[in-house]
Amino acid sequence: MTKEQERARAKRRYARQQAAASARAVERRRNGQVAVIVAVVLGIVGAFILLSRELRDDTPPAATSSASSGSSASQTASATPSLAAGCTTPPAAPGTEGKLSLPEAGDIAAVTGKSVVATIKTTCGPIELTLDGAKAPTTVASFVQLAQLGYWKEAPCHRLTRQGIFVLQCGDPTGTGSGNPGYGYGIENAPADGKYPRGTVAMARTTDPQSNGGQYFIVYQDSELPTDGGGYSIFGTVTSGMDIVDRIAAGGVGADRVAPKFPISTLVVTTETKD
Repeated sequence: MTKEQERARAKRRYARQQAAASARAVERRRNGQVAVIVAVVLGIVGAFILLSRELRDDTPPAATSSASSGSSASQTASATPSLAAGCTTPPAAPGTEGKLSLPEAGDIAAVTGKSVVATIKTTCGPIELTLDGAKAPTTVASFVQLAQLGYWKEAPCHRLTRQGIFVLQCGDPTGTGSGNPGYGYGIENAPADGKYPRGTVAMARTTDPQSNGGQYFIVYQDSELPTDGGGYSIFGTVTSGMDIVDRIAAGGVGADRVAPKFPISTLVVTTETKD
């Protein structure tokens, strides 16, 4: 089987995973709608019972706390999100992880020493990156592969930090912050001083230095990150679209104190390797 056939096969497999996840999401929404209808009917029945007993309660209904936690609060927030200027309502997160393999040596060699232009089309507009294949060839090759396979389709940016470290984190189709493409690799081009200037694009990881995968972050204000464990791989910079990141950051975090209040999701990512 040729490399192109393997890649096409991987893309079809991932497409099937996304289709299955979409079907499950539709089923969850349908179940949620049924639950709402049942609740409304029960409420009406209860009102008639109260009226028939000539009971009266002048106490106003309690307001739902926006700070409450749990799945119901998250579903309410996702159903009617606050949007930043120029943004559209994001789709539901696919909820899938990848079952992919690290790019082959030939794919890494294809970007080594080269510059790659990546365009992330989001629900708030395009963000353009320039990726550095000279300093982070494995990371850039992985980014190109995931873009070509559609791994980030409808994936939300699930995390915003606003104290000490100022980043918007994206790249997880599960929307939980724990998803990965099925492989990991080591750190490249991490600054020894831990300084990450505004506009830097770097890989997110766990405490495991070999856990670089599909999640990345965009620095919207100069930040200093811990160097313990090797730091975080810088593999590119934002060349246009930082105004979009700024608008998302300006909204702060939502009720869960993790995700941005103004949601933003990836729709498609394209890449072009330059000589």
